[in-house]
Amino acid sequence: MFSMDDHPQRYALANELHARPSPALKAPATAVYLAVKRPEDASSRDRDADRAHLIDLLDRFGAPHPSPGANHYFGAIGRHHLKWEQHNEFVTYTVFADGISSRAFDPTAFDVFPDDWLQTAPGQRLTSAHIRIDIMPDSEAEMEQAIRNWFVAESVASTWVLDRAAMVAGDFRIDPSGHMRFAAFTRKDTGARRIGRIVQRLCEIETYKSMSMLGLPLARDLLADLSQIDGELTHLVGAMSRGDEAPETTLDELLGVSSQLEDLTASASFRLSATKAYEAIVLQRIKVLREERFLGRQTLSEFMMRRYDPAMRTIKSAEGLLSNMAGRAVRAGDLLRTRVDVQRSEQNQALLESMDRRADMQLRLQETVEGLSVVAISYYAVSLAGYLAYPMTEFFGISKGMLTAALTLPVVGLVWLGVRRIRHSIEK
Repeated sequence: MFSMDDHPQRYALANELHARPSPALKAPATAVYLAVKRPEDASSRDRDADRAHLIDLLDRFGAPHPSPGANHYFGAIGRHHLKWEQHNEFVTYTVFADGISSRAFDPTAFDVFPDDWLQTAPGQRLTSAHIRIDIMPDSEAEMEQAIRNWFVAESVASTWVLDRAAMVAGDFRIDPSGHMRFAAFTRKDTGARRIGRIVQRLCEIETYKSMSMLGLPLARDLLADLSQIDGELTHLVGAMSRGDEAPETTLDELLGVSSQLEDLTASASFRLSATKAYEAIVLQRIKVLREERFLGRQTLSEFMMRRYDPAMRTIKSAEGLLSNMAGRAVRAGDLLRTRVDVQRSEQNQALLESMDRRADMQLRLQETVEGLSVVAISYYAVSLAGYLAYPMTEFFGISKGMLTAALTLPVVGLVWLGVRRIRHSIEK
């Protein structure tokens, strides 16, 4: 029998791949979808509050609770089925019901979410969607007429998906009830799992589209701030090249601009990075639908190219401009610091030359003082030697003056040699 210790996360990571299966739906059916996001100023999502809010809804229907620490749930609530998923920034509720109402997109379908329960949600509605799943009629004209009746013609997108297993349509507009509308017409032989995946993809496209669009207001504000900073940076670079002001002053101002750019980068980096990730998910979810054009209408990918991509390009432009300006500020700062360092080196060189001149003067003065000190020391040494040799004047029969004259040169020579030896020993 195979026996070996497992990595502590092995089973958890393997089960994560199967944590969020698509529902199994049979047409006709109705799905209502709600995504709740924490406020932008909240530091992090309170997962315990999300689970408590889910449990409150389940208790109203007498449904069983999720397991502790679960981040997904699927179960029956009365005559409906609920799918709950918890993500990093938001939490989603999808309720499925058999059958469709005689009134297309009847807002009473959302009554499954009680008003008082909605008011206590730990966050704000990011999006909500009403999805109508019906059996495909015999003619395309009937589907075309339904699209004309339900959606805004100017922005509606409709397309065959999954090798014409279904036709889906939506206009990505908020209806008078406050919800997005999507319709899916499925062939009679389309499997329940495939229908469930189609509905899941539509919910994901709408959710991640909404999440990525959160970066657009930030990008617009960022572009306005960067426009002002760009003027300041251009002025500083021009002043640096012209030498209008002291480099130290320009460097201080440039450091101020760099700090503004760093603040903007820190405040915007998460949302800009998240936007790119969400955009990739939107495009990937559309791609896996394998679209085919329906009666010459625009597909989901074409709708995104015309309406969604410009917003994403604006966000990418703001991110690129921020990165470019931060790089410009760094390069300008490096050049200015180099100029300051060169000027300081020149000042230091001049200072060293001045110090060399002073040292040379001090050396000459020292030599002068040294000569005077030899004379002074010799004077006192000759006097002392004369006092010592005066008794010998009578013995040799010479005068004191002659004796002093005879002692002067030898004493001066000895003093000079002694001072020189002392100086050499100090220099060594």
